[in-house]
Amino acid sequence: MSGHTVPPFIGVIGGSGVYEIEGLDNPRWEKVETPFGDPSDEILRGSLAGVEMAFLPRHGRGHRIPPSELNYRANIDAMKRVGCTEILSLSACGSLKAEYPPGMFVLVDQFVDRTFARTKSFFTTGCVAHVGFGHPVCGRLGDALKESLDALDIPNARGGTYLAMEGPQFSTLAESELYRSWGCDIIGMTNMPEAKLAREAEMCYATVAMVTDFDCWHPDHDHVTVDAIIAVLMGNAEKARSLVVDAIPRLAGRDSLCRQGCHTALDNAIITHPDVRDPAVVASLDAVAGRVL
Repeated sequence: MSGHTVPPFIGVIGGSGVYEIEGLDNPRWEKVETPFGDPSDEILRGSLAGVEMAFLPRHGRGHRIPPSELNYRANIDAMKRVGCTEILSLSACGSLKAEYPPGMFVLVDQFVDRTFARTKSFFTTGCVAHVGFGHPVCGRLGDALKESLDALDIPNARGGTYLAMEGPQFSTLAESELYRSWGCDIIGMTNMPEAKLAREAEMCYATVAMVTDFDCWHPDHDHVTVDAIIAVLMGNAEKARSLVVDAIPRLAGRDSLCRQGCHTALDNAIITHPDVRDPAVVASLDAVAGRVL
């Protein structure tokens, strides 16, 4: 991949309501087949302010698929296959800190992965790779998102640790307090292994965690009504649409590869000798790792 010959193509993964994007030119839904099965839904393609973009409803339109049953590999492969070079992840989450109230948008920069029932890598027996993941979020995307959030006057915080839990049940009080003692800031069910797979696919990735409620550690948690949470969800979705419209043009000016190394994450990652690589596994990696294979 060359940043000079491959212009930014922004992928957005998010929930219901976000894909009603104002100003999207030539919108069309496309079915994308992957070696890893079906993604959550068709992909909405179009351009915004002259920038190519794609949107994938993470849980499928109508929210059909629970977090543990999402086909994360197919979702990321499909986004890479249509040409995405950057991924903006929009995710509802709970707050583990009083200073991150409902309605706050948190630009995550770290993750703690507590999921256990999900396939977390494109690479398997027959072609092994280990990518660096010390800094899982692209700082350049974070800069653009921060500029947009401030310009739109959306309450936000830059930096935070996202605790990814398996779900679909929410935390026990003991778990919630444990995660708080670890210094985690927010909690959700969907960004792992999504972020790991985006790194393996050599795409820049950033998470906008949209707080819907406090987790069960908060003394007022049990008094929050479903109606109140839905109201916050709807308000967050409206803000998220505005964020996408504002942020994507800010990402249009990249004229080189990501300086953090997102676009070259596989340069030294594959350790299986070419003579013993499984041809079927290699074939399945055509979109994800074709640049180095």
